Amino acid sequence: MPDDLYDRDILEWSERQAAALRDIASDEKHGDVDWPRVIEEIQGVGTAQLNDVRGIIRQAMMALLVIHLDWKNLARPDRILELACLLDDAGEQFTPSMKQRIDLNTMWHRLRERTIRNSSDDPRCRALPEHCPWTLEALLANDHDALLVALAGWPVAPATLTLS
Repeated sequence: MPDDLYDRDILEWSERQAAALRDIASDEKHGDVDWPRVIEEIQGVGTAQLNDVRGIIRQAMMALLVIHLDWKNLARPDRILELACLLDDAGEQFTPSMKQRIDLNTMWHRLRERTIRNSSDDPRCRALPEHCPWTLEALLANDHDALLVALAGWPVAPATLTLS
């Protein structure tokens, strides 16, 4: 196992360590080690990191949606700052083995449905795209303008959209 795997991809590291410990536990002669819980704790380190990244991405999607639905307050620096920080955090904590485990379409579907349910009389909510307008790569690239353009379905950013 590469020496730096723990630093590069904690999820992958924790899964490999858990598998190695399962092998050791099957041959273990010492009954004083609670192998199932030790293995669960090691694997839980990576799972916790994955769940953190999922949560941060969900918050970033919510921030994008709030900005999109409230254009008149687009210039509010607190919203832009929050979005930028969330996307920075997601990018810093994301590891390659998480890619297949983050389902943006499910997150988007839930967020969209809740938004529509909470603002059923707002035609902008009902006009939200059915499928997630972003890829994971686009979110992690942290390009605010491109993310908002994708949500709005515009081919190019309007001149008033500069958020950087």
